[in-house]
Amino acid sequence: MSTQSTPWHKSSYSNEAGTCVEVSEGPVTRVRDNQNLHVQPLAFTPGAWAYFLGGLHTD
Repeated sequence: MSTQSTPWHKSSYSNEAGTCVEVSEGPVTRVRDNQNLHVQPLAFTPGAWAYFLGGLHTD
C-alpha cells in the first residue's frame, strides 16, 4: 500500500485554539492529532475511510 499523501489540512470546524484533528488524503488517508505530532498517524484504506465518513451524522 502506497503511503504518498497530500499535505495535511484541518477541518473548518476546528476551534480557535487550533487544537484539531488533521487529515492527509491520498492512496492512504492519514489522520493525526495536531497536538501530538510525535504519535504515528492512523492510516485508512479508501474503503475504510469512506465507510467511516458514511457513518458520521451532520445533525
